[in-house]
Amino acid sequence: MVAKLVAILIVGVLAGALPGPVLAQNCGCDAGLCCSQYGYCGTGNDYCGTGCQAGPCYSPPSGGGGGGSGVSVADVVTDGFFNEILNQADASCAGKNFYTRRAFLDALNSYPQFGQGGSADDSKREIAAFFAHVTHETGHFCYIEEIDGPSKDYCDESNTRYPCVPGKGYYGRGPIQLSWNYNYGPAGESIGFNGLNNPETVANDAVVSFKTALWFG
Repeated sequence: MVAKLVAILIVGVLAGALPGPVLAQNCGCDAGLCCSQYGYCGTGNDYCGTGCQAGPCYSPPSGGGGGGSGVSVADVVTDGFFNEILNQADASCAGKNFYTRRAFLDALNSYPQFGQGGSADDSKREIAAFFAHVTHETGHFCYIEEIDGPSKDYCDESNTRYPCVPGKGYYGRGPIQLSWNYNYGPAGESIGFNGLNNPETVANDAVVSFKTALWFG
């Protein structure tokens, strides 16, 4: 199932179904124009400098990644790309009001190397594979927490470095469905939250939630 989703997303990305990096998605600017931090189209430092959201920015678009491959993650993961996944979830799904493109891009700021390895096509494949994986894990961003998670035991008592806290459940949460005390502990240390004492943070803070998925990947 995951392999099929990867294939579908890769075909869409590489075939150009998603807009290229010179189109400012947030502003709807013409090619060659920058989308400023205030949402206006133009050229020059006021538009392409600090806070530039998309287009030929002087530095990588804010919140969008950018680096070795020259691919801006924000220009691949457009509103249309993200919402096409989200819209396949039922309206009653908790994740519909939790997972957002903005939260993903905010989380991405802590992982600037994501989607920047190898060629431009390699980067797009990495992005497509990531979203295929989280789409599979969450049912198109429907689920924030694992179904019947509280009834399941994900405590590895043999792991003394990251000991389980009594009363806390380490079942699947977030886009990658982070599980087990030995994952919550180091994820929290890396991201900046107490994963062992407060594992529920992954289900309550969308930015932290996406960070766990990027960290795990």
